[in-house]
Parts: sequence; C-alpha cells; structure tokens
Amino acid sequence: MSAPDDLVRAVEATLFAAEEPMSVEAISTHLGGAEVRGALAELVAHYEGRGVQLVERGKRWHFQTASDLAHLLRREREEVRRLSRAATEVLAIVAYHEPVSRAEIEAIRGVQTAKGTLDVLLEAGWVRVAGRREVPGRPVIYATTPEFLAHFGLQSRRDLPGIDELRAAGLLDPVEDAMAALTDAPEPPAAAGDEAAGCTELSQGPVALATDDENA
Repeated sequence: MSAPDDLVRAVEATLFAAEEPMSVEAISTHLGGAEVRGALAELVAHYEGRGVQLVERGKRWHFQTASDLAHLLRREREEVRRLSRAATEVLAIVAYHEPVSRAEIEAIRGVQTAKGTLDVLLEAGWVRVAGRREVPGRPVIYATTPEFLAHFGLQSRRDLPGIDELRAAGLLDPVEDAMAALTDAPEPPAAAGDEAAGCTELSQGPVALATDDENA
C-alpha cells in the first residue's frame, strides 16, 4: 500500500485536532485554499470498516467511532438528554416540516406550545432560528441544526425515518395516522399525540425511548 500524500495527511490531522465538525470550505481555508474533496474521499475509504470512521453529517466532516462498537463505549461516552413529550413532538415537527413557525407547530400539535419548550431545543443546539416568514407579522421560523443530524447519525434530513419505519417501531397510533393525513406532509412527525404524556430519553448513538409520568 502506498503512503498517503501530504494533503491527505494534512486533512486527516486537521480533522483529528478539530474541536467541532468542519465543512469542506473550512478545511480548505485552513489548508491555504487546497482542494480537499479528493483527500476526504481517500480518507473515507481508508477508514471504512475500522473502529474509527470519517463521516459527513450536515455537510460537515468529523471522525466518529464505528456504530457497531457503541456497546463497548456506552459507559464512557453516553450523554443522556431528557425531553418532555411536548419537546419531542416539537422537535419532530421541526425536523419534518422545517422551516416552520410556532403557529404552524401549534396547528399540527393541536395545542399551544410553551416558549420554554422551544428554548430547551435551542439550548440543546438541535433547533435554530432560521429567519422570519415574509407574511403579515413576520413570525420567526425554526429549523434543525447540523448538531441535530450528527447526534442522530443522519447525513441529511432525507435520512429521517419514513412513516412505515415509524409505524413498525410502534411510534404511530391511529390518532397520529389521522394527523399525518390532515397535515398533508411528506412524512409525519416522529411522535405526536396526547399532550399529557411522559418524557422521552434521547441518548448519544442509537435512540433510546423511555417514558416517565409527567405533564408536557
């Protein structure tokens, strides 16, 4: 096997030392404007099947441990975030319908959304303010972030589970199916339903769902 050239090594070192995922443009700028796409492709192939892999999430690149080794690392790196049922529903609606305003979120959920619910998602870094809709009142609109994609292992929103996958996982009930039909969306929210419900536990890597009794 031939030794990697200096550019490949430079890209590898840059990503290894980076504190956060980097876009192609950021890597190129850091390396004096070099064309780095070929080097990235070579590194992806080099790390394929290894314990550490180079992946692209939300158009940004970073190294991550192989998903099939998660059980070996769970104790050291598991990060648990607990979201209320309301926050989980809002996150799902933003992911499947973005950009979306608070009024549109409430129309889909059928109940008012507390300001604190969106604040939790903004603080978690999974939802961002995407601007204002050019309609009377110019409401703020929300969208997901690259951190949301990276946390759930998605390359883009196209990788979100479809309705058949959600139903097979037991995350849809007849009420949610009816809501999906009424909203006329390409995909339904991942979890919509009764406002008085539990709490969803989202952990790094594969998503673990658990409920506790509390009001959203």
